[in-house]
Amino acid sequence: MTRKTAADFDPEVLKLFDQYVHGGIDRREFLSSASRYAVGGATAAGLLAALSPSFAAPVVEKDDKRINAKFVEYPSPQGYGTVRGYLVTPANAKGKLPLVLVVHENRGLNPHIEDIARRLAADGFIAFAPDALTPLGGYPGDEDKARAEFAKLDPAKTRADFVAAAKWLEAQPGGNGKLGVVGFCFGGGVANYLATQLPELAAAVPFYGAQPPATDVARIKAPLLIHDAGNDQRILAGWPAYEAALKEAGVKYEHYTYPGVEHGFNNDTTPRFDAAAAKLAWQRTIDFFKAKLA
Repeated sequence: MTRKTAADFDPEVLKLFDQYVHGGIDRREFLSSASRYAVGGATAAGLLAALSPSFAAPVVEKDDKRINAKFVEYPSPQGYGTVRGYLVTPANAKGKLPLVLVVHENRGLNPHIEDIARRLAADGFIAFAPDALTPLGGYPGDEDKARAEFAKLDPAKTRADFVAAAKWLEAQPGGNGKLGVVGFCFGGGVANYLATQLPELAAAVPFYGAQPPATDVARIKAPLLIHDAGNDQRILAGWPAYEAALKEAGVKYEHYTYPGVEHGFNNDTTPRFDAAAAKLAWQRTIDFFKAKLA
């Protein structure tokens, strides 16, 4: 069966789905509103299922010989106390390696984000992906349940958990002490946030993430590589103010908007994935980290 892409859906359905996954509307509202676009034997429930992730084909398999992966726990005294995460290191590594914190979307540490961590390790980085849902039992294996659980978290404690994760990763004996962060959607917002909180951060790469308050931008010391989707009006609305603040503060940044693609375009488990944009954005990300974290 041919895999669906964003072009197979009415743009209004994509907008509804974006609202749904970010908590703007609930499942019932999505199904009710999407039903008017269900034609040719399709149903609203079918549209939702088609837009939801499939984790069947990771880019880097769990048993890939280039990597070693394990789950670990780290302390977060200002957050939820103890948090679980996925630590992936290159196999047969020589010398100290650069470090990358991977921050998930608003569903916790799902298989796609685990795959992202493995991709980074296969490229020579020590990658660590915490699971913000740890205090609620961890990623539940169901995206809808994960989103519902995620909404129950205390945002301040969750942010503290990622600050603690960054400091834990930075101190790993196999690392070279140079830390980068990459995040997606919610995680993109966390990447922006960490840039305002960690003066030692060496690089931050937010993918379609919420921007920090302009008043916090002057604290950013890390260079930024910012990826946004051309059709993502929700996130793009905040870009002019962010850019003005970055310029005023003298922060080094690169910003790329990928025309005609949807929020979530890097996530290859959903129809919003755009192969060309994702390939380009990811290569830019790897090159950026290699330059800044060497």
